[in-house]
This record gives sequence, structure tokens and C-alpha cells, in this order.
Amino acid sequence: MRNAGLGSWPERRLRISPDRDAIWFEGTCTSHGQFAVRVRRAADALAGLGVRTGDRVAWISGNHPSALETLYACGQLGAVWVPVNARLTAPEAEYVLAHSGASVVVHGREHGGLADALRDRLPGVGAWIGVEPAAEGGADSLPYEHLLAAASPDPRDEPVGLDDPCLVMYTSGTTGRPKGAVLTHGNMTWNAVNQTLGFDFSPTERTLALAPLFHIGGLNGTVNPTLLRGGCAAVLRRFDPATTLEVIEQQRITSFFAVPTMLDAMSRDPGFPTRDLSSLRTIGAAGAAVPLPTLRTWLDRGVTVQQAYGMTEAAPGCTVLDSADAERKVGSAGRPVFFTDVRVVRPDGTEADVDEVGEVVVQGPNVMAGYWNDPERTAEVLVDGWYHTGDAGSLDDEGHLHIRDRYKDMIISGGENVYPAEVESALLELPEVAEAAVIGVPDQKWGEVGLALLVASPGTVPDPDAVRAALRGRLAGFKVPRHVRVVDELPKTATGKIRKPDLRAQHLIEENTP
Repeated sequence: MRNAGLGSWPERRLRISPDRDAIWFEGTCTSHGQFAVRVRRAADALAGLGVRTGDRVAWISGNHPSALETLYACGQLGAVWVPVNARLTAPEAEYVLAHSGASVVVHGREHGGLADALRDRLPGVGAWIGVEPAAEGGADSLPYEHLLAAASPDPRDEPVGLDDPCLVMYTSGTTGRPKGAVLTHGNMTWNAVNQTLGFDFSPTERTLALAPLFHIGGLNGTVNPTLLRGGCAAVLRRFDPATTLEVIEQQRITSFFAVPTMLDAMSRDPGFPTRDLSSLRTIGAAGAAVPLPTLRTWLDRGVTVQQAYGMTEAAPGCTVLDSADAERKVGSAGRPVFFTDVRVVRPDGTEADVDEVGEVVVQGPNVMAGYWNDPERTAEVLVDGWYHTGDAGSLDDEGHLHIRDRYKDMIISGGENVYPAEVESALLELPEVAEAAVIGVPDQKWGEVGLALLVASPGTVPDPDAVRAALRGRLAGFKVPRHVRVVDELPKTATGKIRKPDLRAQHLIEENTP
């Protein structure tokens, strides 16, 4: 099969809509025709560095057009794109780069120091490329724009099929290590079709690349579907409420994806009541339920807010709740998107009844091929073609999904997934910590934050502030528990497993007690 994957998208748009805006970034517009040429040059530059079919090219940065250029360039080469969370510490990023086997790393201006720190530790990385002059460090990185300027703009057509891997996106690991979800070109394309149908994107769409592009929601919520449709993505380097509102007004933005904390922050900005939002048609929101007061604030401005449920492993769309049902079905994650099936099953695999809580399972052409180099974990979650999410939910009599709890212990804090096992592993490396358990507790700003419960090692008295400071050297900031408490013991089962439901029941009561 010739190139039937994501890499062909810019070429098709070049033929269909060459003069329309494709990318807006910090005051500069790039047409679809210009964007296609930059993707070709990026592909040629990567090929010149030895990148071939199946090789992995990592990208780590704040939001920048190079994310999309390198993603599509990899598609034209049959290579695999590996976006790395820009907030990871050096040891965390090192694991992702080593596990994925990346041979080239493209980094942003804030990550020159990271490149310097890891250059000698990752001999398998043959080239480090700096997208912009680094704030500090990165002097030995190849300059991205120079590479593109010297590269050929001739098109490439490497054989790529829908079942071939397009990218590997790492999610925080429940066992202390991240897992690399392998999303194929078919996964990416079918998700874009689902999103286009669900959000009714048009060729004149102007969306915001607001959420991080190294997250699946930021990349595939509205950005890739908009580019496929022939619209424009306005890329914001980082989220700032006032700046975001200004760009929505000035660029006549029609849609974007965000997590609820972003929507709440924008609605509280002093400029929110007076900004011209008349162009804004719809917002896709996921990561947690949008609080009803925040939802009503946007609805009062005439903006449709469509809440969704998804995950990296589903690229990400599974269900969507239309704005018209937002208040009537408050707390619901909506109905399945067009080409994706969602069921709720009992532990024995049989279908749960209406309103009966079971595990949410998902099937469709958007569901991942598996986890990179992890056949055991893949076999655990992909069973007979259904992805077992680990989330507990129920379906009501209208087919709306309600997420009731988590079979997994994942904490969603400000739209970021935090897995307690990873944090607990870091805590247990501290000499003053004998036992540790991390649970999520409600937080007005972030929706949920971590609470670490520690049993002290004999003869020590852990200082909560010192513990949090120590974790910051090991974990990204959003993973560090907001609260740390020292307790005498942790409740356990007869087999020694910590009873987290007991901890949640006890400490949620304490958190809500005046």
C-alpha cells in the first residue's frame, strides 16, 4: 500500500486548499501549501539523519508548529513519532526515550538543558535537534530551521498502511513506569472522522491548539481533525487565560479542546465578560466533568460545551455529551461517538444491566494496537478486540455513560493523569518512608489532587515539605502530592494489600470536615 496514513494529509490538503491558513503561531500564518512544503523538508531532513521506516523520532517541547510538522514528516517516511511530556524530569524523559528506542530527538527552547543532561546517557540517539535557540544549554543540538532550509521540498511516498504505527504516546504507568500506547495511522484517521462528525467541523474551522500537543486530547481533540478538514490550527505555546481569550477574539476561533480547569480559569479572568466570543461555536472538554457553574458561564456566552470521555489508548474519543443535554444529563459522559462501541460489563464479561455498575470496555478502529514492547500488559487490556479501560461506569436507559468510580486508582488533576503507584514508588525511595499510599482528594481549583499517607521508618520523623521537595527532583510537578500526612499505619487486607477504599472513606471525610 502506498502512503495511506497521516503523512499524506498535508499533501491532499495542498491539492484541495493550498491557500487557506493551516497554522497560526505567534502572529505568523502558514498556508496549507506552505505547511505541506515544510513537512516535506522536515521528512527529507530526518531521512538525511538516517531515519527510516519504523524508526522512532521523539519530540519534547511546549506547543509549537514543529510538533505537527514532525508528526506528518514521520508519516511520510513510515517512521514513528514519540511525543514526550514536556513536564517530565530528566530521569522520566530518559526512560521514555530509551524505552521507545528513539534515534532522533527534537526539542523546544526550554529543553536545551535536558538535551545536555541526557546526550551522553542515550547513545542510541544519533541526533538532537533544537527547534529554537535554547533558553540555556542545547548548544550542541542541530538547528531545526537550518536543517529544513537545506532539505529538499520534493514529495515522498513511502509505503504506509492504516495498520502501521503512527505514534507511540506514553501514559503514566500503574506499576510505576509509563506505558507507550501504539496508535496506528488507522487509529488516528478514524478518530479524526469521529471527531469531525461529533463536532461538525467545517473547512473554515479555526481551532486552538491550546492543551499540550504531547497529550492525546491536545493533539487529536480538535487540532488534527481541523487540519484534515482543511481548517486552521492556532497554536498557543502555553496556556494563559487572558492571552487565550485575546487570541479567540482576534483570530476568530471557532472551536478548541480544553480540560475543565482551563475553562474555569478563563471564565474567571477579568476580561471574560467583555471579550468578543461571537465566533466561538463549540468547546470539547474532557479529563473530568465540567462543574455546572463553569458550564453555565460558557453557555450564557452562547458557546456550546461538549463534554467527552476518552483516553490515550482510544486516540482518544469514546463518548461525547452534547451541550443540549449538559444540564439534563449532568455528570454523564455522553453517548458513544459514531464509529466506536462502548459497553459496560460484569467481571465475568457479561453485559451489565441498565444503571448497573461494571467495567467500561471500548471497541473501534480508533483503539490502539497495543503497548510498545509490552505484550503482557497488552494482553491484559485488549481482550477479544475490546479495550478494558479499568474505569467503573454504568449506562442509563438512554445509552448515556456515567463514570462512577475507577477500577484503577488514577488521579486526574487539572487534566493530567497521575498514577499513585508511580508516586508511591518514588516515595519509598526516601529513607524516612517505610510505607506509602497515595489517593486523590477533591480540590476546588484542580478537581482532584494527591494526598500521600506515609508510615515513617523507625527513628525518623518525615517532614511533609521536605518530602514534597524531594519528590520534585524525581517526578514532574503535577505528580507531586499536594498534601502529605504521616500516619501510624495503613489499613491492609489479609494478604497485605493496602485497602485504598478505606483510606478514601476516612480521609475524604476528614477533608470535608470543617
